[in-house]
Amino acid sequence: MNIVFMGTPEIAVPTLAKLLETGFNVNLVVCQPDKPKGRGKKLKAPPTKEFALKHGIEVFQPEKLKNNEEAFYKIAEKKPDFLVVVAYGKILPDKILNIPSKAPINVHFSLLPKYRGAAPVNWAIINGEEKTGVTTMLMDTGLDTGDILLTDETAIDKKNAVELSKELADTGANLLIETITNFEYITPKKQDHSAATYAPILKKEDGLIDFNESAEVIERKIRGLQPWPTAFTYYNGKLVKFFKADVTNDEKDIVKGTIFDVTKKHFKVKCGSGSLIVKEIQFEGKKRMPVVSFLAGFSIKEGDKFEPKI
Repeated sequence: MNIVFMGTPEIAVPTLAKLLETGFNVNLVVCQPDKPKGRGKKLKAPPTKEFALKHGIEVFQPEKLKNNEEAFYKIAEKKPDFLVVVAYGKILPDKILNIPSKAPINVHFSLLPKYRGAAPVNWAIINGEEKTGVTTMLMDTGLDTGDILLTDETAIDKKNAVELSKELADTGANLLIETITNFEYITPKKQDHSAATYAPILKKEDGLIDFNESAEVIERKIRGLQPWPTAFTYYNGKLVKFFKADVTNDEKDIVKGTIFDVTKKHFKVKCGSGSLIVKEIQFEGKKRMPVVSFLAGFSIKEGDKFEPKI
């Protein structure tokens, strides 16, 4: 069985690896072009490209798919039974969706129709969902609007977006194999479009902490906004990133964003309701570290404030 795989980031790699492990013939990997990374802006290959090249699979990186005859013929010449798409990064035109002899299948990291779009794992955490999961679906030209094939759900608990993405990537890999193996026996199910919610692409400004919000809301953002843009604020004009915090009901009659209860092991920050016990942090110019390590070498004072940079 021939498969053309379309996917770009790290979360797509487990599905690609599982296809090879299971014995499917992946004869082409299509991913986004290399992008400049880091201070030197050197071109960095997508994770799926790096994996494919290590395993001797041909890689194709078109700038666009719409009205791209080269892309159409490159995929069509591989005569795929299935087109498998995992976080590719662009909507596929009809002409490409119609290439596979059996079906184009997307692995999406939410329980559709909830959280269609670019950042479903992040927004499920930020919005306080108790569970999320993976959906395999038939693809159409809409934004994650195709018929559902199979789903698998998981509890979010207190996982951050990096941890949850890794778990869902493994779940999605197994679900895709189950979907392809049993494809002829699965009855596709129409989505309830009236129940759809969206997970738009994250922006840098989404990470700025508003301490007028409740401690519970801010804590969810801290978990949900990893690895980028991270939840951040400023201390004396310097950038501070929060990576882990606990919620406490401690109330104190002080201005929101004010630091209090500073000990050798922790400090708290007043929020709109409740407070945060900050557990893992990164100050500008320093490494990410547990707060207990940070406080061993840095003096932070009760009554100081975190606030937006002016």
